[in-house]
Amino acid sequence: MIESLVSHYGYVAILIGTLLEGETILVLGGLAAHRGLLWLPGVMACGFVGSLASDQFFFFIGRRHGEEFLARRPRLQAGVARARGLVDRYNTLLILAFRFLYGLRNVTPLALGMSRVSTLRFALLNVVGAATWSVAIGALGWYVGSAAQQILGHLKRYELAAAAAILAVGIGLWAWRRWVRDAPE
Repeated sequence: MIESLVSHYGYVAILIGTLLEGETILVLGGLAAHRGLLWLPGVMACGFVGSLASDQFFFFIGRRHGEEFLARRPRLQAGVARARGLVDRYNTLLILAFRFLYGLRNVTPLALGMSRVSTLRFALLNVVGAATWSVAIGALGWYVGSAAQQILGHLKRYELAAAAAILAVGIGLWAWRRWVRDAPE
């Protein structure tokens, strides 16, 4: 049942998941690829497209509506301020690597859009960064599946529990971040 759902809707789930956050769903996609349910290059391609589209969208939001967008979302202001400080010091490196910086991943494209970084420069470096991230995180999922199979032998009986645990940790981290950011100061 679950294998059928993953085989039929896995790529769509990865695309949508990476539009919203990304790491957990892409690791799960890599695990599914290791199990033969999905094709690893397809998993990585969906992660790439979702990440690239999301980051480009928030760059353009920052470019066109940055200050008013932030005014309506005060919980983002501290993260954007941190990212803006990093933009000034580590411009190119930040554009290439922000996806790997937990806590800054979602606000950095917004901060970059509000900076003097040119649209073309961001787009080109964003392609390189999204490709690197999707290959690295997708491969991580593949190798987690491989390592689990080596350690556990027959992964089949544990794979649902392992996938559920990874998903639960991802949802838990997301919920914790939302709860902490929305807590009264």
